[in-house]
Amino acid sequence: MCYYTMVTCDTLIARKPQCIYSFDCGPRRRPALVPVDVLLGEKWALCRYDSCTHEYTGWLSGPRAGWSPTHRQIVTAFEPRTMTDRHTLDQLSETYQASIPDDLREAQSFSWYLDTVYEDPHVARNAHQRVADMFDHYGTQYSEEDGLVEYALAAEDPLHDGENVFYGREIHEAIHEFVNKVKSGARGLGPEKRIKLLLGPVGSGKSHFDFLTRRYFEAYTREDAGRMYTFPWTDSVRDRRSDPGDDTVRSPMNQDPLVLLPKEQRTAVIEDLNEILDAPYTLRNDQHLDPASEFYMDELLAHYDDNLEAVLENHIEVIRLVASENRRECIETFEPKDKKNQDETELTGDTNYAKLAVYGESDPRAFDYAGAFCNANRGLFSGEELLKLQREFLYDFLHASQEGTIKPKNNPRIDIDQVIVGRTNMPEYREKTGDEKMEAFNDRTKRIDYPYVLEYESESNIYQKMLQNADVPNVHVEPHTLEMAGLFGVLTRLEEPTDETVDLLEKAKVYNGELEDEEVDRRKLREDAEESADIGEGMEGVSARFIGDEIAEAIMDATHRDRSYLSPLSVFDHFEANLGGHGSIAADDLDRYGRLLDTVREEYRERAIEDVRHALAYDVDELRRQGEKYMDHVMAYIDDDTVDDELTGRETEPDETFLRAVEEQLDIPSDRKDDFRQEVSNWVSRRAREGRDFDPQDNDRLRRALERKLWEDKKHNINFSALVSATDLDEEERGAWVDALVDRGYSEDGAAEVLEYAGAAVARSEMEDGAD
Repeated sequence: MCYYTMVTCDTLIARKPQCIYSFDCGPRRRPALVPVDVLLGEKWALCRYDSCTHEYTGWLSGPRAGWSPTHRQIVTAFEPRTMTDRHTLDQLSETYQASIPDDLREAQSFSWYLDTVYEDPHVARNAHQRVADMFDHYGTQYSEEDGLVEYALAAEDPLHDGENVFYGREIHEAIHEFVNKVKSGARGLGPEKRIKLLLGPVGSGKSHFDFLTRRYFEAYTREDAGRMYTFPWTDSVRDRRSDPGDDTVRSPMNQDPLVLLPKEQRTAVIEDLNEILDAPYTLRNDQHLDPASEFYMDELLAHYDDNLEAVLENHIEVIRLVASENRRECIETFEPKDKKNQDETELTGDTNYAKLAVYGESDPRAFDYAGAFCNANRGLFSGEELLKLQREFLYDFLHASQEGTIKPKNNPRIDIDQVIVGRTNMPEYREKTGDEKMEAFNDRTKRIDYPYVLEYESESNIYQKMLQNADVPNVHVEPHTLEMAGLFGVLTRLEEPTDETVDLLEKAKVYNGELEDEEVDRRKLREDAEESADIGEGMEGVSARFIGDEIAEAIMDATHRDRSYLSPLSVFDHFEANLGGHGSIAADDLDRYGRLLDTVREEYRERAIEDVRHALAYDVDELRRQGEKYMDHVMAYIDDDTVDDELTGRETEPDETFLRAVEEQLDIPSDRKDDFRQEVSNWVSRRAREGRDFDPQDNDRLRRALERKLWEDKKHNINFSALVSATDLDEEERGAWVDALVDRGYSEDGAAEVLEYAGAAVARSEMEDGAD
């Protein structure tokens, strides 16, 4: 076992080459052990991690040869520590103790609690208010361009070192919508009386988001910002017939101690609290005591001649309440079972038969408050596959949601305070919405569509995270592998565009942010898709779960075949072989999915050809010089200004021939050149406002145009005949090309494959053009 401590870049360069270090490949990734070449005398290192093979310079200040444009970020290096620095039991105990609230084991008086809520009225929040504040507590980020709030809870997962990060605009839109409904409920606008129903296809991540919300609620209630309290009754046995074990009884519904105050007095306190509360909502608490607490209150008030102070000071202790799904406190999950093995008591509680002989059936102390709604009070109720429940079970949700009450058998109604969340898949939703007998239930639900991801780079991040969190064998994931897998998944989910000028692949690229053509309106594409889709775009198609499984199978297959790399070609083969055998993929969709897979194969072929061309001719420094020259001339063109000639230093007009030579690589016609130039100019201006330097590699369209122009300038010096025939390929020349591909993230074996796959296509195309 190895331990790691941070070292500086200066320390790195003093290490021996081929040491093992840990690099953090991005702000949302865990540090991973990777082999690193540390070149003495230079402040840079080569990180080989999965599909990444990039050069880094400590705190990054600019690109170097071999970097992928999407992997420029700060790198933190770690050095090994000795085993003598291992954790001791004392250290482990100390860190555990620090995670426990200071007052968890303490008991306070009711007067103390009254003083506490006056000092911090947030302590008296209801469930919707506390959950809403929880999302804001861990941080938010607002995108003005998209009008979208991303919650750090899901976008960064700070509590678990990024293990549960969610990707994709659609997912964060769904999370935003969910939080908005909770916040509306916090303000008493109506959603507090509704079931928040997460609707999505299988494998879309809705269950994992629900799971993460529960974990964060547990953590939030352990912090001061999320603290809440409940109470036990003490010294409450008043007669010999009572069970001595009931002398101290905790509030069975974990109610807020303020509920102990009669309604008139409680209202007065809450009005005071709202006067000093700094929040976008007002505190409300109209609950009644649960039947057992009502019984103790009545008995003790009678004993003290209605002296409320004597009851609360002598028989009430206030204790910290921390949500825990494992202990079934303030969080509860409920899932459907066979009808014969499930009844409504699992939701609302049942008779406590051990107490029945002591108190009798009508005594509230003989009731067991172990139903799911009882356990979830003050927190979160999570209904898994909610619409698979039998209809009679769903009736219990009517009063639970609309009135905030439950009605156990042989008991009065019991008030509850919780955020009720349900999850369901498409078939059950269609069945229940078409059932007239479910009209009342459907009217009490707020549907939140939770679709698949529709940006293929975001989709590829899901697979990258999957590999990062797993014990992946020593298999190098080649460039484009995860992106092309993501592209296939996205294509199966997109609605066909109604705009005849855009095909499905182009639509995927627009969603991915690659095509910025002003004639292609991404917002309009999304609106058209929502209108044409049955429920919503992204609610059908191949799941990330299927694609992830096939990537895993392809990795293991490569291992068994002693192959050291995983390429898109092998992943495509696994898709093709297993689509027909997957239970969630309808037979009617197989032909269409097959055609989409062919589209992805062709897209990969074009990208592989670009990589080979890059290896044969591209030079990053030259690319940057050409990009800077293009921007100088574009800005002069837009401003009707002049530029300084590179050779003479004299002022000259912008070089229209050079500008068009770049733009024609993207098939931009002459009558659209002004639009493209303005687009690039606006992009540069945005970066300047953000304090970021110009780099042509950060603009996908400009980069491709410059690369293709560079290819046209240099291709005449390449021996294409050697690429067509392996026997003509000089080892030194081949080695240089392989090295160039390795600099772009390929392994040596993967580089050899792509040379064979795409190199010949490049050569034949150029040789045919030359013959013409």
